[in-house]
Amino acid sequence: MDDKVKFDIEFPIHASPQLLYQYISTPSGLSEWFSDNVNSRGELFTFIWDDSEEQAKLLSKKSGERVKFRWLNDEDDQVSYFEIRIQVDEITKDVSLMVTDFAEEDEIDEAKMLWENQISDLKHVLGSV
Repeated sequence: MDDKVKFDIEFPIHASPQLLYQYISTPSGLSEWFSDNVNSRGELFTFIWDDSEEQAKLLSKKSGERVKFRWLNDEDDQVSYFEIRIQVDEITKDVSLMVTDFAEEDEIDEAKMLWENQISDLKHVLGSV
């Protein structure tokens, strides 16, 4: 198995950090843009798309700032995770979502495109297009 490579993407977004945090940290918020449905029991989140589902463990969160998950379907991989972080420019007050994820080297472009589509859906939900 190839080692996964870490990558970061920044998405400028017109929304308050408090509102954004609800959309990246709660099952109801995530189900508006990230997957069709999300259930959670403690730190275990189940993401549902059409006829498939994946489980992820919430590794950490900081209120108003970030969430970090690890997919549970990849037991061999204890290193990779995905993190969604809210960043506010101190001077301009511009808000960005910073996404950190891991993918196999030949799948990075595809993974980035998937995030771009997901964040585009989030912007539509927020009216931030």
